[in-house]
Amino acid sequence: MDALSAGGTKSGRLWRRKWSSTKMAKAKVCIWLLFLEVVGCCYALPPHHAPYLDSVLLQVSNQDTFYLAQMQTIYVFPDMKFENKRQERFYWRTVRDVKKTLPIAKVLTLEMAYADEQLAKIPDKKDRKKWWKQHEKYLFKKYEQHFRKMTASQGQMLMKLMDRESDRTSYEIIKHYRGKASANFWQFIAKLFKNDLKEEYDASDKDKIVERVINLVEAGQL
Repeated sequence: MDALSAGGTKSGRLWRRKWSSTKMAKAKVCIWLLFLEVVGCCYALPPHHAPYLDSVLLQVSNQDTFYLAQMQTIYVFPDMKFENKRQERFYWRTVRDVKKTLPIAKVLTLEMAYADEQLAKIPDKKDRKKWWKQHEKYLFKKYEQHFRKMTASQGQMLMKLMDRESDRTSYEIIKHYRGKASANFWQFIAKLFKNDLKEEYDASDKDKIVERVINLVEAGQL
């Protein structure tokens, strides 16, 4: 009897658990590599928290001084209701991942704009490619260990938030900096694990919980 036909035997159950564990490990490796492919096109800095006050101004009127403070929006949502522990764990994992990756996504978006600006100043295609390769080596050398500490779910969340912040899907980012062939390759790998690099961030539907968490985190309420 081979391993696949072992059915309910003890050896069959052990084989299935080993195979499932191996598959999960491979999935995490592929997600991490894809994550590096996207962020390797950009730049990252340590996270920081947004302040409650955007700005404070002074206004003098009739010898009286007034303090004018422009405050961030305060969000009020209904309390979260979970049908089971699994939903609750998913929500708090989302909170953790957003807090970890949102500041980085914002910085990466700014750095993509910087990279585009620098590349636009280089007229020759070969020179642009040379500049990019040198810049990319520098980024990996400086930030690889930082990215390695991220979990697979945080890598996925970062790519999702990159779309939110830059209005570019992961596929579009890779295509822009690495070319269509590289983008198609990673799209193929993503499809093997039931992911889609062309999928857009949808704040009003499938990503509405993520959007809620982002709003609360940015306002300092979570």
